[in-house]
Amino acid sequence: MSSIESSFVFNTSLIIQFVLISPVACPVCYVSVDQAFALMPLQPSPSPVLKNLNYVFEDSVTAFFSNQSSVFGGHSSLEQRNKSFDINESMTVHCGFVRGKKPGQGSGFDINDDDLLEMEQCRELVVASAIFGNYDMIQHPRNASEFSKANACFYMFVDEETEAYVKNYSSLYRNNKVGLWRLVVVRNLPYEDPRRTGKIPKLLLHRLFPNVRFSVWIDAKLQLVVDPYLLLERFLWRKNATFAISRHYKRFDVFEEAEANKAAGKYDNASIDYQIGFYRKEGLTHYSPAKFPITSDVPEGCVIIREHIPITNLFTCLWFNEVDRFTSRDQISFSTVRDKIKAKVGWMPQMFLDCERRNFVVQAYHRELLEQMIASGWNPPPMASEQSSRKLRPGSRKSPPSKKPSVKRKREKRSSSRRRLPKPVTGTTGAIM
Repeated sequence: MSSIESSFVFNTSLIIQFVLISPVACPVCYVSVDQAFALMPLQPSPSPVLKNLNYVFEDSVTAFFSNQSSVFGGHSSLEQRNKSFDINESMTVHCGFVRGKKPGQGSGFDINDDDLLEMEQCRELVVASAIFGNYDMIQHPRNASEFSKANACFYMFVDEETEAYVKNYSSLYRNNKVGLWRLVVVRNLPYEDPRRTGKIPKLLLHRLFPNVRFSVWIDAKLQLVVDPYLLLERFLWRKNATFAISRHYKRFDVFEEAEANKAAGKYDNASIDYQIGFYRKEGLTHYSPAKFPITSDVPEGCVIIREHIPITNLFTCLWFNEVDRFTSRDQISFSTVRDKIKAKVGWMPQMFLDCERRNFVVQAYHRELLEQMIASGWNPPPMASEQSSRKLRPGSRKSPPSKKPSVKRKREKRSSSRRRLPKPVTGTTGAIM
């Protein structure tokens, strides 16, 4: 492993010392991998109202100057945008990839046919991340069980610039794989801004992996340090939820988030002001406790845990459409999409504490900053070599290594009573259940 690469593979104790922002992790109770596997729902969760979701496909997309969205997004009109929030049993909406034979083939964000075939073979769980513009270093998941290595798919989407860097500087690179990650090189990027391009795999994983039941999205600056099946059990199945995202550790109000983005130079101020002004005219208000049970209007959007069912797919499609139409700052558009869907069908994403997120991911530095730190004399600790990657084809189930607990798997009658909560493996004092 190169010196630069090893510097990005931190252990938990070290990352706390160098964490970029002050809040730290809080204890969280997880079950064992065996229990998580046994508690996996047999059937998909019910999708309120919406049962059949299709996507706009056009052989040729004509740009209308009155429309703000991109060719990749389909140049949807404001009327089409507003109609997409009128939720029915069967719907067809814009959701990127409007051209080409299918997502990844002549659609923009183009992917090699062999990679697309492998992605279609992924059936149960995909853990995904992306690096565009060589902005980050690859973070290697830690504490993944043998069961996850055999049954989950780990995909890292990169552009050609990032691929070249990985090939030259990563000693773990072998046949388009780096550790657990399978690298997928994306060509014909639809946006010049790498941050906006990164929203495609972040929000449209259901289009790239059409046969997957669950997904965990991790921003490239984060290292996953808990088995992904434990996250599904803890944040989805235990809560009878289908979409989980952490709320921002500090800000709850979209207007405050917009001002913070402007102050930090995250995007040009005029575009942020236009987006906020548009939402204000639609009825966006400041966050207050009166919105309870909504606990925040601002997510910490670097981790998304979800089940792929029609309503969650619609949510991320419409969220992506806002990113395509307005700024790439998805924290600004999150609550608008959530509130419009909630008003129609009563569904909304589950938001958990940011300190819980910090329990299962640790934050590293962007590549350029890390290289500057190393040049100034900072030396990271040595890291044990990565374990060998799984040999089974993604999606081919391998049983957990130990005997499954005697937990009966029943067909769920309704989402509010899908199963009994398991006892935690350890009696962690003060841990969040």
